[in-house]
Amino acid sequence: MTLTVVKTTALTGTITNAQLAGGIDLTAKVTGTLPIANGGTNSTATTFVNATTNVTGALPIVNGGTGATSFSPGKIAQVISGGTSSSTSTSSSSFVNSNCTVAITPTASNSKVLLQFSGNGIFVTAQATAMAFQLVRTVGGVSTNLSTKFARYVGYMTTLAALNDMQEACSFEFLDSPSTTSATTYTIQIQRETGSGSVTLCANGQASSFVAMEVLA
Repeated sequence: MTLTVVKTTALTGTITNAQLAGGIDLTAKVTGTLPIANGGTNSTATTFVNATTNVTGALPIVNGGTGATSFSPGKIAQVISGGTSSSTSTSSSSFVNSNCTVAITPTASNSKVLLQFSGNGIFVTAQATAMAFQLVRTVGGVSTNLSTKFARYVGYMTTLAALNDMQEACSFEFLDSPSTTSATTYTIQIQRETGSGSVTLCANGQASSFVAMEVLA
């Protein structure tokens, strides 16, 4: 009977390719880190992190991220165009609603609304007469005066008798904080500021532009 000698001490030296003819199961027989240069990943972990659900903070751009953890406020959520080409005239020294309006429904209660108005055909009909503007916000039937007399003396007449009429233009911007997600209407009001004649917004068919932009917080 042939005896087989089993060596119980650690082997030294180099194992040749011939001695590895049967192959080594790297999954079951090798522990530790297999270097990348030898076909490994240089990692002992077998489960990798799901970058979509298990990573917080900024994922570097080189790893597929954006490099940002948050985005700056101030983005425009919506832009609504209003205005009118229908004229409004008054000889009243008290403010009256014009036909120039714009309506917007904010998507968030902490949004701001940036209003831009440009009116042509502002018309006065007598010497030393001037038009004044006022901006009003209406929510749920409740109106709030937001300003005091924009462009106070737009279209102010000289005392020259030869100048009986005058037509000019006006524009303004206003940043409002309506604090609501309800339908909100902004209206331009006008009045005769001085003099005895009448004043007209959008005279002679000249259109006005009234734009409302929701600015996210």
